[in-house]
Amino acid sequence: MTAPELVRPLPAASERVRTHRRRRMSLSRQLLLQLLCLGVAFTVLFPLIWVVSMSIDPRNISRPYELTLIPPGATLDAYVRVWNQPSANDVSFLTLAKNSLILATATSVFSVGIGVFAAYAFSRLSFRGRQVLMLLVLAVLMLPPVATLAPLFVQLNAININIPELGIKFNLRASLLGVMLAITSGLLPFAIWNMKGYLDTIPKDLEEAAAVDGATRNQSFRKIILPLATPALAVTAFLGFLAGWTEFYFASTFLTKPEDYTLAVALNSMVGAYATQTPWSDFAAFAVLVAAPVSIVYFAFQRYIVSGLALGGVKG
Repeated sequence: MTAPELVRPLPAASERVRTHRRRRMSLSRQLLLQLLCLGVAFTVLFPLIWVVSMSIDPRNISRPYELTLIPPGATLDAYVRVWNQPSANDVSFLTLAKNSLILATATSVFSVGIGVFAAYAFSRLSFRGRQVLMLLVLAVLMLPPVATLAPLFVQLNAININIPELGIKFNLRASLLGVMLAITSGLLPFAIWNMKGYLDTIPKDLEEAAAVDGATRNQSFRKIILPLATPALAVTAFLGFLAGWTEFYFASTFLTKPEDYTLAVALNSMVGAYATQTPWSDFAAFAVLVAAPVSIVYFAFQRYIVSGLALGGVKG
C-alpha cells in the first residue's frame, strides 16, 4: 500500500484565506484612517459648535473672534429677541416661517410632481428627439441658478394676475408664486436626472408582467413604479424643500413687500455693512432657528435620502 498523501486545502479555500489576510489592515493604517476621520468630523462640526456657542453668548459681541463652548452667563435671550423681533420690519417670526414653509412645500411638490413624469418618459419611452432633450436638460443643469436671475426677472415681471371676481391682483414677479416658479425651473433638471437614474434600476420585467395581467401603462406607473421609486421621490422632495427653505437670491431680488419676505431674507437683513455692526448672538440664534427644522426632517428620513441619492446616481 502506498503512503497516504497529505491532504491539501482546495484552491478556492486557500484563495479565500489569502484574500482575508490581504484585507486585514495594519495598526498604523487603521490609526491613520481614524485620525483622518476625526479631522473631517472636526472640520464639519467646528462651525456648528461655534454658531451654537455664539447664540447663547449674552454679550452679543460685535466681532466673533473667540470660541468658548459655554460662554460665561450663557442664556437664551438671543432666541427670545429673534422670536419677538426677527428684523427691522414689522413682521413676526411666524409670518416669515409661514412664507418659507409655503415656498419650500410648493417647490418640493412641483419639482417632484413634474419631474417624475419626465423621468419616467426618458427612462421607459422611446420617441424622436429623446437624446437631444436629455442633453438639453443636462445643459440647463450645468447652469448656476444665479445665471437665470435676470431673464426670469424680466419674464415674470411682464405677467400681471388680475381676477376681479376673486379680488386677486398682483404682479407675478413680486409674489411667492413667482419665486416658486423660478426655483422650480432650476430644480427640475436635477429632479429629472436623479429620478431617471433610479427608474433605470427598476426591472422592466415587472411592467411587462403587469401588462400580461391586463394592466395599462398608467396603472403600472401608479401601482408598481411609484411605490418602488419611494427613495428617489423622498430625496428629490427633500432637496426641493431644502432649496425653497433656504432660498435667498430670487426671494431678495423679486420680493418687495416685507410681509412676503422669507426667513433667509430676514436673516440676511441682520448683516451690517461692517462686521462690528452685526449683532452676532442674534444672528447665530436666528441661523440655528432656520436650520433646525430642516435638520430634524433630514435625520428623520435619513435612510431614504441616502439610499435615494446612492441608487439615483448608478445610471444616467
